[in-house]
Amino acid sequence: MLQSRLASILHLIFGNFGNALLMLAGLSLAARALGNIDFGTMAMVLTIGRVCERLLRFESWQPLVRYAAREEATNNPDRLSRLYLYGLILDIGSALLAAGLTIGAGFALAGLLNLGHDGPALVAIYACAIAINVRGVPSAALRLAGHFKTIAYLQILSNTLRLILAFVCLLNGAGLLAFVLVWTVTQMLDSLLFCYLGFRTLHKVGIPSPWRADWRGLRDDYPGFLSFAFATNLSSSMRTLTQEADTLLVGFFAGNAAAGFYHLAKRMAKVAQEAGVTVQTVIYPDLARMWSNVSHKAFGRFVGSVQAMLAVAALSAIAVAWLIGDDLVEFVFGAEFAGSYPLLITQLVAVLLILHAAPSRSALLAMNRPGYVLKVAGASTILFFAVAIYALPRIGALGANLAHIAFSTLTAILLDVAFWRGVSAPDGAADSRARGEPVEGLDA
Repeated sequence: MLQSRLASILHLIFGNFGNALLMLAGLSLAARALGNIDFGTMAMVLTIGRVCERLLRFESWQPLVRYAAREEATNNPDRLSRLYLYGLILDIGSALLAAGLTIGAGFALAGLLNLGHDGPALVAIYACAIAINVRGVPSAALRLAGHFKTIAYLQILSNTLRLILAFVCLLNGAGLLAFVLVWTVTQMLDSLLFCYLGFRTLHKVGIPSPWRADWRGLRDDYPGFLSFAFATNLSSSMRTLTQEADTLLVGFFAGNAAAGFYHLAKRMAKVAQEAGVTVQTVIYPDLARMWSNVSHKAFGRFVGSVQAMLAVAALSAIAVAWLIGDDLVEFVFGAEFAGSYPLLITQLVAVLLILHAAPSRSALLAMNRPGYVLKVAGASTILFFAVAIYALPRIGALGANLAHIAFSTLTAILLDVAFWRGVSAPDGAADSRARGEPVEGLDA
């Protein structure tokens, strides 16, 4: 199966790599135009939006993929349309709530993070992009239809436009407001285009528009869906507190310039981390389908092969960064941002562990164990903040990287233990989970 999905994985890797290069080029222009203080302010403005969005946003594509994989056997387009409507209600409601929370957080945190008098207004501008960022339903539609090439290359358009507009801002000596507007407008374009392609995919595969589906009785018709969505959302929210809110912690303890250095290091490390997101995107629909249809040993071999492939990618990224990372940082962002290099190296160590844990996490969700994944996220988040709060005042931004390493180490160990125990059980022992019985610890 891994071989059959290799073309999709390669498309996503090349697409994500191209997007990452465009993203880094845009950040390079913004960093050179704004300097480390204003660039750090911009990083925190964007981070406030991302944190609020991901705290409230339901990862509805995950329950949608799992439940749609079951509904495909019934060959009932109307039921699938209603299922997508269920996800759409969650997507739209959480997007609007997240935009409101972003605006409130902008006013509440502006003084603490030294965002200046214009800080709340800048955050409110970026909240407009969050309000229309409906991703769950189109993402599920594209993934289940196997349109990974579309997912891979879609963002290239918005990132290219962002790069062009950032270059125009640089030439004209534009300030912080202009760059925040550029990031907001291009993200709105990306969201609208993604929605259009997702709904067009539903139409092409013969599923009626969810907008016209009957909304009554959704919870009764799809028992466990909301619990699954809440569990994955809480788990995602906890990851957000560590993967996005960390920039705000660095800004609070170490200042705007350090937040800018840290933000750049994370964006560079994300190039490697996208490999894990890529593989998850491709294999999760298959994992949801195959858990109840193949032997557990074969399921385990498949996940183990993915983990080995990701380990090679992460180790290669660490080797490249070790050899040329310092020169690359100075060349791309300027000598003023050389302080990002040691942060990049330590961040890549955390990425190695995150990549290892990603397939186990997807597998446990396919095995209908979101409750356990949520508990692991909770324990790891507590450890992250304990290490970060202790280390940040003492060693600066590097303390956040050490907290990431602690978080990802605990996550990888706990997820692996549960996953390998699950696949070592007799093939009939866990079939109740595959049939979609109540989610552990939630529906009860």
